[in-house]
Amino acid sequence: MGFIVGVVLGILVGLAIIVAFKTLTCSILPFLGRFLFQTKLTWLNSHLTKIWPYVNEAASELIKTSAEPILEEYRPTVLASLKFSKFTLGTVAPQFTGVSIIEDDGDGVTMELEMQWDGNPSIILDIKTLIGVALPVQVKNIGFTGVFRLIFKPLVEEFPGFGAVCYSLRQKKKLDFTLKVIGGDISAIPGLYDAIEGAIRDAVEDSITWPVRKIVPILPGDYSDLELKPVGILEVKLVQAKDLTNKDIIGKSDPYAVLYIRPLRNRTKKSKTINNDLNPIWNEHFEFIVEDASTQHLYVKVYDNEGLQSSELIGCADLKLSELQPGKVKDVWLKLLKDLEIQRDNKNRGQVHLELLYCPYGTENSFTNPFSPSYSMTSLEKVIKSSTNGMESNGSENEAAQKKKEVIIRGVLSITVISAEDLPAVDFMGKSDPFVVLTLKKAETKNKTRVVNNSLNPVWNQTFDFVVEDGLHDMLLVEVYDHDTFGKDYMGRVILTLTRVILEGEYKERFELDGAKSGYLNLHLKWMPQSIYRDS
Repeated sequence: MGFIVGVVLGILVGLAIIVAFKTLTCSILPFLGRFLFQTKLTWLNSHLTKIWPYVNEAASELIKTSAEPILEEYRPTVLASLKFSKFTLGTVAPQFTGVSIIEDDGDGVTMELEMQWDGNPSIILDIKTLIGVALPVQVKNIGFTGVFRLIFKPLVEEFPGFGAVCYSLRQKKKLDFTLKVIGGDISAIPGLYDAIEGAIRDAVEDSITWPVRKIVPILPGDYSDLELKPVGILEVKLVQAKDLTNKDIIGKSDPYAVLYIRPLRNRTKKSKTINNDLNPIWNEHFEFIVEDASTQHLYVKVYDNEGLQSSELIGCADLKLSELQPGKVKDVWLKLLKDLEIQRDNKNRGQVHLELLYCPYGTENSFTNPFSPSYSMTSLEKVIKSSTNGMESNGSENEAAQKKKEVIIRGVLSITVISAEDLPAVDFMGKSDPFVVLTLKKAETKNKTRVVNNSLNPVWNQTFDFVVEDGLHDMLLVEVYDHDTFGKDYMGRVILTLTRVILEGEYKERFELDGAKSGYLNLHLKWMPQSIYRDS
């Protein structure tokens, strides 16, 4: 559908030039454009319907040839190949139902067109699975409604009044279609329908949806400034998930996460799988290229790994990059939904915990390493280093710069376990005998408090020091247990990355216990930094 749109918009551009810009000059383009396009919309639809049979005959093979490499970019990993065996546009032409003209910054004009297409194309996909099964899959019952953006830029003083046209899908309102195996049942291979449908949707939406744009030169010239370019880096720490829906009949789900801004294979990140756990801890770092922070989203999908079978979606979430403050770490819990198109989802599918940092290009000086700008550091390391620079000093800048090294966030983490409140009663007498176990996950060092007998609101006021070798990649598990004569009963936990304490130096907070019916834990954390180097 996205490929058809390109052809239709190309035709439309030609018609628009003939109708709207035949007698225009740059100075009157915006004013007359509104009038002409509103009054000529019926004319455009009429002529598009007349020429559509010729478009079908002339463009179908071209679209098929052009579309296959795009489909390959979005081909799901469960398929060995995904190609067209037949492609025709059908007899029903798209119709344009609305138009508006938006003045640009003085160097261009933006036109937005709403298009509706309930087509009858003949599209058959030839797919092969990884196990060698070949199936012809028909794409039927296509329905599409969307708003397309055409940018005429730059404005020039020669016919037709602009140098190039950019077109893009600004808003997808509807995209419906069905898949059918010719002479068979697509449901016979579990997960196949979802994989093909997802690939088609990703290819249509991502290959042409804003900020992605196609550029059509009208006059000779350099239009590289109109191309889509990276504007920054998004760094993501996938911390954990909790209360995930169990998809397994025996045991628990084996969750992993897939993250992306654009669903291209080389830009999609996948976490490790945590077996048999509905509250997985990943603590993994990923970086993503950002091309338009004002419109792009980060998408997170959590799956249950089913081994040789297709993974089953547990839930998905997204976050607008426009909600991030450049250079500031944001800690978020995102609710997982069944479908991002349907935000009203009352079922609890779990939550996923992220730390995010957006660093626009050109702001590197704000996050520089105080020792040497040539060090290999992630954006998050640079922010942390810049914030901890005031806490310590190192006078050997020139000596350190002689060898390329990587800075490790090293120091001493001091944790005071102050008290707990409203803990659940575990013992038969309506009380508990709670104690706290603290674990530095990567270093695998542990400490524990004393046991407070017969209390649901214990007070410890005990302080523990941990030597942290790699603060950026380590995390703290604080678990509360009930002490019994013959063992211990789990009561709940708090999971903390070290990002906040490294940035702030010290903080005190009341944390709600995860995995408990009730209960809070009062902690005081303090960071005493000491940077060291390792050879890279």
